[in-house]
Amino acid sequence: MSDTTWTVPPAPRFVEEPVLGDERPMLEGWLDAHRATLRWKVEGLTAQQAKTPSDPPSALTLLGLVRHLADNERWWFRRHGAEDVDLRDIYCTDDWPDADFEGVPDADAAADLATYEAEVLAAREAVAGRSLDDVVQGPAPSRPRSLRWIYLHMIEEYARHNGHADLLREHLDGVTGDFPR
Repeated sequence: MSDTTWTVPPAPRFVEEPVLGDERPMLEGWLDAHRATLRWKVEGLTAQQAKTPSDPPSALTLLGLVRHLADNERWWFRRHGAEDVDLRDIYCTDDWPDADFEGVPDADAAADLATYEAEVLAAREAVAGRSLDDVVQGPAPSRPRSLRWIYLHMIEEYARHNGHADLLREHLDGVTGDFPR
């Protein structure tokens, strides 16, 4: 299927994040809300649209954000949160550290979206039995961190990039805003 005929399928419907209750469901709920917002931002676009950068000099694309956040899900929840230290990045390498963003022109958008969705599921499963207080090794050996920190960092990561996604989508077709509630 070509970049102009395939379209990003509908996003999973948004489940409202909890506003009362225990910390873990609240962190997971907010993270899931941000994940759903990212998916909504690419919903209905062709592969070519998802690969379209904003205005020069920026080369940032919605597909690049999807790829970047797939790598982040893997990096933080699986590699560090679940301590699967042998797990490697999906797109980035030592020789090409920004391949998640820069490799978009030749990327397979459908495959990258499927990878993102698989990484979200794998991330959830990887830390499901861990406590938020568990201390895990971070990328800097001298700076271990808690699983709680990883959740908070990922919420921040999505919040920042969903702002980018909002601007990118507006540039493509005028659609703005949060996930419809």
